[in-house]
Amino acid sequence: MAFFLSKEYDTVICGAGPAGLMAACTLGRLTGGARRILLLDKKDPWKEPIFCAEAVSTDRLNALWPVDPAFVRGTLSGIYFTSPKRYRAEFYSKDCGLILDRARFHRSIADGCAAAGVECRYDALIKKLERVGDSWQLTVAVGGESCSISAKTVVDATGPGCRLTRGLDCLEGIESGDVDLEPGIFAVAEGIEHSREHIELFFGSEFKSGYGWIFPRDGVEVNIGFVLGKDATHEGSLRQKLLDFIARDYPQAKVKAVYGGTIACTGPESKPLAKCGLFKAGDAASCVNPISRSGIVESLLCGKIVAECVKDWLDAGTQADRERAESQALVRWMEALGKSHRQLARAKGAFNSISDRQFDRAAKRLSAMPREKQTLFRIFFNVLWACPSLIWKMRSFLH
Repeated sequence: MAFFLSKEYDTVICGAGPAGLMAACTLGRLTGGARRILLLDKKDPWKEPIFCAEAVSTDRLNALWPVDPAFVRGTLSGIYFTSPKRYRAEFYSKDCGLILDRARFHRSIADGCAAAGVECRYDALIKKLERVGDSWQLTVAVGGESCSISAKTVVDATGPGCRLTRGLDCLEGIESGDVDLEPGIFAVAEGIEHSREHIELFFGSEFKSGYGWIFPRDGVEVNIGFVLGKDATHEGSLRQKLLDFIARDYPQAKVKAVYGGTIACTGPESKPLAKCGLFKAGDAASCVNPISRSGIVESLLCGKIVAECVKDWLDAGTQADRERAESQALVRWMEALGKSHRQLARAKGAFNSISDRQFDRAAKRLSAMPREKQTLFRIFFNVLWACPSLIWKMRSFLH
């Protein structure tokens, strides 16, 4: 039985999240149907649940994928910064962001992939990947039966953990076991009073080396959850910790579902994103903001960069040209976002060292100001004012 249109492809993209979808669509458009491109995932990319809070910058998203009202749940006009004693400071900026309907957003890019001539299969489980000669061999299961296909290049966009490529000797130098996989958990809940146009972020020792959040969804439901640092210790399960947080602060809430996962927060920095024709993109490449842990736009951008480098690899006439295309993936990512992420990662420890008392002091001072004066600069200044030693710590990280 033939599961695919071919047994040999120029590129197989593994994973149909934002990075994989963007890589497939970009590569399809760049090659104009002249290359055999296959996008694989074990489920439809528009099927819920999707483990994300769904907030993005309007301008940054629109620069990568045109915003369509069909996949927008709502617009954001600010962020509440809430301290352990629940003092609240507000950063207000009208129409600063969007809350996406991730299912519809993914469907939009998946439609773009099909229109660009990409062969898409969303019922295929990749069971094995191995290097055979000068190509990649993939064992893929569809409907309980397995088959083999080969590819000149592979894009690993399978998310955090890198299970697909783990243990492959030919990828020495690209693989690493020191990725910070941080635990995150959230619930979809009703009955929580909130502003439909604001994100609320919670800081303090309750969310050790991380933060809590409330993201609006449709005016009724919210996404409420938290992320912790990889070394944060806690009693009991993360699920119970989340339920206790909701019950204490929002006793009228009705929890509809709870989801959990991990976030890869160590950027590639000095590790290559590609080798031997295999390229990593998105969470598989740890291209996540180390402090905010945002990853949607980051994954789209990484997927676009990787696709452009894959095209250069396929068009290359020599091995040296192919290796140059591989090295450019990291170079271009670092120029686009990697350097700023590296600075944030270095400042992360200093930010995490702020005490509950210092957060409360800063938020209380800010909450007394008129909203128009609660700019990001004043929020940052007041956090530093509440914790003077942070200035020196951050200077040592950023220089």
